[in-house]
Amino acid sequence: MNTIFREYDIRGIYEEELNETIVKLIGFHLGQKIIKFGKHVAIGYDARTHSKTLFNYIVSGLNAAGIRVYGLGMVTTPIVYFSHYQEFNGVRPVATIMITGSHNPSEYNGFKVTLNYEPFFSKDLYSLGEEVLNSQEVILDNFDAIEVDMKSQYIDYMVNQFAHLKGLKKKIVYDCGNGVADVVLGGIFRCLEIDATGIFTNPDGTFPNHHPDPSIEENLLDVKEKLAQGYDFAFAYDGDADRVAILTPKGNIKGDMLALLYAQIMDKPTVIGEVKCSQLMYDELENMGAKGVMYKTGHSNLKVKIRELDADLAAEVSGHIFFNDRYFGFDDATYATLRFLELVNNGINPDEYLEKLPKLYSTDELKVKTTEDDKFKIMQRLSLRLKSPPEYFPKIRDIINIDGVRVIFEDGWGLVRASNTTPVLVTRFEASSQKSMKLIQDSLNKMINEVIKEL
Repeated sequence: MNTIFREYDIRGIYEEELNETIVKLIGFHLGQKIIKFGKHVAIGYDARTHSKTLFNYIVSGLNAAGIRVYGLGMVTTPIVYFSHYQEFNGVRPVATIMITGSHNPSEYNGFKVTLNYEPFFSKDLYSLGEEVLNSQEVILDNFDAIEVDMKSQYIDYMVNQFAHLKGLKKKIVYDCGNGVADVVLGGIFRCLEIDATGIFTNPDGTFPNHHPDPSIEENLLDVKEKLAQGYDFAFAYDGDADRVAILTPKGNIKGDMLALLYAQIMDKPTVIGEVKCSQLMYDELENMGAKGVMYKTGHSNLKVKIRELDADLAAEVSGHIFFNDRYFGFDDATYATLRFLELVNNGINPDEYLEKLPKLYSTDELKVKTTEDDKFKIMQRLSLRLKSPPEYFPKIRDIINIDGVRVIFEDGWGLVRASNTTPVLVTRFEASSQKSMKLIQDSLNKMINEVIKEL
């Protein structure tokens, strides 16, 4: 049961792990931490069939701890984050909770928590887990929540911020994957008079058309087919709409390349990337007089870092884009969509810009299945072995240990890190040629397999 308390959020299978007793206790013990800062919390939920039930459970637990709840209804995760910066009858919530399984299979659900404008994660979540699992309290039904229409406030904000896009002469298609993106997206496009066609816009937590994870290419087949029918751009969203994939007729623009594009109309910005980002992103940012900072993977990590450095932007390859420039510093796929359309409106051609960049060859994220216990053991042994690599290994220039190991070679790099959310090792490789990339990939994979056999 303690595995539901993860690095960035609480996540588990409904009823089997997230049952009435556990969720009420989560609400109660979390409420005891929240009430040190204040007593008002805003909560929203995604389209999963059990999200409303979990809402009722956690509200009962929070109420038992003396917390007042503002219920936002079915919304995107970014709307919940957005609510942290808004006032409800003169009161601003001190914490927010989003009930979502994000891109996990339909039987999963979970909670993303923000407290006092900071992600509630890592050690705080693990400590909460210990308290919940050792708890003897019995929480009765104690449901009291004030309904708030945050969707309309969010739509109004976006329409006002991007009023200059009204009537944009581009034709776009967007795929919500039956998640919650279209609870606001379609309304924003209509208000801005943007020619936008949506597919799979109806929220349906069984995800009948395809899995709502736009970082996996097979989930983009439908929107790519539509894009080829004369559209200028395509956008695809994950289940709770905090990640986006942006496509042109020439290809899928990953999060690190999106960061480069966004930086074009910022004045020497500070941009935070994760360890999986292309070296090209960091090099090009330096070339344009900007500052690139490499940091840990994970939306919570990047939200903390962007506030610490007061950076302008942060990005993950998977499509989490965080704007602190003109926004609040959290990942919002809708906002990232509108900022991309703003680039186009300002005369930037994304394909032309990206085609002029130096050519590098890279893999997508590749995963090596292991176990929760073994993944960290493998990383420890791999780090030791890299200090005295075998003869078959290419010459190492440097090793970056920010998050896993990013091994720098003469003409490329390879990354190996333990996932904080699943029992896998995540790898990625990049080099100046296909041959070099394959050599790096084969060498690191060989070392990983040798370490695994030793366990």
